[in-house]
Amino acid sequence: MTNVILCGGSGTRLWPISRTYFPKQFYKLIGDMSLFQLTVLRNKDLCGDFIIVTNKDQYFIALDQLDEIGVKNRRFILEPVPRNTAAAVALSCLDAAENGSDLVFVTPSDHLIKNEDAYKSIIDTGRDEAMKGGIVMFGIKPAYPETGYGYIEAGLPLKTRKAAVSPVLSFKEKPDKETAAKYISEKNFYWNSGMLMCRPEILLKELKSLCPAIYENSGEAYKNAPKNGGMIRVKEADMLKIEENSIDFALLEKTKSVKVVESDIDWSDLGNFDSIYNELEKDENNNAVSSKEDIVGINSKNNLIMSGGKMIAAIDIEDLIVINTDDAILISKKGSSQNVKKVVDELKNRNSELHTHHLTVHRPWGSYTVLLESALYKLKKISVKPGAKLSLQKHFHRSEHWIVTSGTALVTVGDKETLLRANESTYIPMGFVHRLENPGLIPLVIIEAQVGEYLKEDDIVRFEDDYDRL
Repeated sequence: MTNVILCGGSGTRLWPISRTYFPKQFYKLIGDMSLFQLTVLRNKDLCGDFIIVTNKDQYFIALDQLDEIGVKNRRFILEPVPRNTAAAVALSCLDAAENGSDLVFVTPSDHLIKNEDAYKSIIDTGRDEAMKGGIVMFGIKPAYPETGYGYIEAGLPLKTRKAAVSPVLSFKEKPDKETAAKYISEKNFYWNSGMLMCRPEILLKELKSLCPAIYENSGEAYKNAPKNGGMIRVKEADMLKIEENSIDFALLEKTKSVKVVESDIDWSDLGNFDSIYNELEKDENNNAVSSKEDIVGINSKNNLIMSGGKMIAAIDIEDLIVINTDDAILISKKGSSQNVKKVVDELKNRNSELHTHHLTVHRPWGSYTVLLESALYKLKKISVKPGAKLSLQKHFHRSEHWIVTSGTALVTVGDKETLLRANESTYIPMGFVHRLENPGLIPLVIIEAQVGEYLKEDDIVRFEDDYDRL
């Protein structure tokens, strides 16, 4: 069985922690593992291999986190543009079928599941049903009338099963409070977990019959995609031909082959800060805090406070969400965190970069952190992995000064190469072709001072790049 992990979301309801280039699935929100890593480890003994569906900007983060937990049996499908889950599932099933997988188990990358014994049991039940040719979904037994989830309406349970397995009667959109309460009272409605299991050829057959355009265009995109070293890089023009639609709307609501397994597995999608508050350990005043050392609380209770490494003093507050990062602070009433997405929409309208990346940005060669910024200059700390190099590039609107603080830098400016060591520096004039490389065995760290009238990241022309970003 192949675990297909859908890993391209941006987690807008968890801004300012989650950003486009470093979304919530890669954050270590609960404990010392990211939600993505927990997903992989949870399925490691259940599945023979993994297909990670993500985009080119998150590929190297996912790769680093897989290496951190020692998982090597993985392939990547890189989407140049997002087209929702129908395209992702179709491409994954094509790849799984080509590689001889008997089943695919599609899971989101950002959910928390705490009852792993019950989880293994429902997966066993799902596997039995899927091998018979059904498309199996996993419906979470609801604990309360949640309005932020879609619901699955189940028919009468089938007989002689390890867990309750039922045909799916219908899918329901996110309901209002009154409707959600009605679903709970009727006992045959489940939260839609987004997990599904099936034989890849069965899903492709259903797609061909019920969604022929998605089937044909996904097949063409997969056929044309370069495949190298466990990485399938879909071409943008082919990806754009695939209808943007969820697998639920495109297929699952139309087919008669879907069953749902009742799943009581202590599940949360950690989709907003209220759900994070529910999962974190509380102090004596029922506050959930990211670091007790960074919080001074005086007569404050029932709050979620994530300090981002800064000291936060809370006086006479209750039922608030306070989220601090290096470049933004979110303050919200508990119960209102579903509306954080509206903040992200407004930031997009303002053409702000605050919704896309943090002050620290991860790149395939390492990372950079913005230390200071104004209209005419920007100061960065750049860290380059051993053996890695940045692209050969130039800028039209800025010059740069580089100062090595640790490690060894191989610097190319024009047709000249220079080795620089700690406390040595160089100057890159505006318009000159240049490159930074780490030839050493330890990380290279430099301070970069940019000076110019336009300092955004899109002022870059690449001539050579090890990571195909031309």
